[in-house]
Amino acid sequence: MKRTGFMGPCYAKAMARRYRFGIEEFERLFRGIAGVELLEGEVYQMSPIGPRHAEVVARLVTRFAQALGDQARVWPQNPVRLPPGSEPQPDIALLKPKDYWEALPSAEDVLLLVEVAESSLDYDRNTKLPLYARSAIPEVWVLDLSENRLHVFRAPKEGVYTEHRVLLPGEEAEPLLFPGVRVAWP
Repeated sequence: MKRTGFMGPCYAKAMARRYRFGIEEFERLFRGIAGVELLEGEVYQMSPIGPRHAEVVARLVTRFAQALGDQARVWPQNPVRLPPGSEPQPDIALLKPKDYWEALPSAEDVLLLVEVAESSLDYDRNTKLPLYARSAIPEVWVLDLSENRLHVFRAPKEGVYTEHRVLLPGEEAEPLLFPGVRVAWP
């Protein structure tokens, strides 16, 4: 008996197929599993959070809460629904001030997203940022801890951010939707 390939002749034409998850299916199957997010139907394991990353997020949460009070809901390391197939977990989301008991926030609720990148800069800029632009998130900050730079992305149009500004240490950031509110970043 002549065999073709490892599994024999009946498997010679079988092909591996990629499986894409919907948001509801992802939430059902991955509920309670930490460190995963859904981006365009694919499940990604996120980088572990180290002490420097955690401290920066904690500082920014405090600064946003103090600066904005009840003008925005500070939503740290929680999911945001971006249909049809994404549920990222940005490090910080500033949301419209309302309760989210019934449903996770969606793109329409997001005022600003912040990603803190210690080892995830390429992932944040090349995978998540385009998704945020396609979802019309008005502003995204990517804090690059290795270079100590804050990248501010604004004005999404046709799936890309048309404005990109780099802030250096000592420069305060001003959220687009909160003119006059200055936020120090680490």
